[in-house]
Amino acid sequence: MLDTAQGDAAPPNDERAATEEPKGCLFALSQPPLMIFLAVIGVLILMGSLHDLLRL
Repeated sequence: MLDTAQGDAAPPNDERAATEEPKGCLFALSQPPLMIFLAVIGVLILMGSLHDLLRL
């Protein structure tokens, strides 16, 4: 059966937000799609710079 007691209810959003740690830039960088995107951009820049140095 479902227990709908108020004692186990989650705290309101303002109390929960005060206890959570703020997520900053390092949290965003830990996301896999962003890291894949940045890796692809980095490889393209690296290939372009190597092309300029070695071919031109």
